[in-house]
Amino acid sequence: MSKQKRKQEFSEIIHHILTSEEFQRRKTFKHHGEETVYDHSLKVAYYAYIWAKWLHLDAEATAIGALLHDFYTTPWMDNPVKAKRIRDMHGFAHPKIAFENTKKYFPEVVNPKVKDIITKHMFPLTPIPPIYLESWLVTFADKYVSLSVFKDVKDLPKYVGINKTKKRK
Repeated sequence: MSKQKRKQEFSEIIHHILTSEEFQRRKTFKHHGEETVYDHSLKVAYYAYIWAKWLHLDAEATAIGALLHDFYTTPWMDNPVKAKRIRDMHGFAHPKIAFENTKKYFPEVVNPKVKDIITKHMFPLTPIPPIYLESWLVTFADKYVSLSVFKDVKDLPKYVGINKTKKRK
């Protein structure tokens, strides 16, 4: 399959999600660095989709799950309220929120594979590992895309949504 045909097929799979008003809101949510949730999710979806095609896996579920893996409700980087419990911190809590939003806004795409992709993409922060190879692809694509903006090890807690308890000097 040519690169152009792959891009066209990818666009057809995600078009109804990408162009929805609710997904478009993610263009205003900062994610890592200056990147938005919209841009981050689109990159993760494309990489994971390409890898799934190459491995002859379910590329459609992979693209959809990857696109919706960070489909949370509010911009977490701007949230002044800090979680008090570890399990409530963004890095641990947002996969469940993303899946709840997926069920609410795009119930037609929900199936066991898409659910696993969305709810397990933060492994090992989510303690139960992914079941499907497609879920692992999204987990790796998410880490790969996220590392492209990761510049300083002291920022790691911020990138995974864990609040620092002490300021570094």
